[in-house]
Amino acid sequence: MTAKAIQIAPSILAADFTKLGEEVRAVTAGGADVIHIDVMDGHFVPNLTFGTLIVEAVRRTTHLPLDVHLMIEQPERYIEAFAEAGATMINVHVETCPHLHRTLQHIRAAGAKTGVALNPHTPFELIREVLPEVDRVLVMTVNPGFGGQRLIPATLNKVRRIREAITALGQPIELGVDGGIDLSTIAEVAHSGADVFVAGSAIFGAAEGIPAAMSALRAAAMPSHPAG
Repeated sequence: MTAKAIQIAPSILAADFTKLGEEVRAVTAGGADVIHIDVMDGHFVPNLTFGTLIVEAVRRTTHLPLDVHLMIEQPERYIEAFAEAGATMINVHVETCPHLHRTLQHIRAAGAKTGVALNPHTPFELIREVLPEVDRVLVMTVNPGFGGQRLIPATLNKVRRIREAITALGQPIELGVDGGIDLSTIAEVAHSGADVFVAGSAIFGAAEGIPAAMSALRAAAMPSHPAG
């Protein structure tokens, strides 16, 4: 089979919020594939970020898919609101969803694509039974809550196992990674089987500028990306 397409997903958590519209337009023009929006509640993760108003504002600013990552407790309470705000995909954490299958059905009924995220310590086996219902698995390669962290190397074995399971299933399920993605890590992560790369400070904080940073990340991922 041919190598899977690489997707670069800039995380606006690292953007300059005094000029958010300008930053979103810059990554759109620079070749981003999707915009990643981290929603944090200060309970499930130790940080507070933004809600539906920011999603609506970003939706008005770009034509790109919006990838909303709900790092919140009781995410099922907010699915319709984020779908209506413009979310293309809604990612929920297995750790916050005791009825994960129902929550995935809820997301799809709201008109969004389904994503399931796993924290670094969470075993892949907890989502194996719902894998056929998922459009993307998102592996946290850092402990969620803050940007700019170093990738946890042990998480790459989980990425490899999930890629094997997706390949065996034979469905077009994306495999994303979130945390510590930069020029020093993206090639190894790609080789492990990921095809969607969430990056924040490596893009918005790059000295060479946003377009050059994204081009460099994509180029670094491509040579090492396996067929699958």
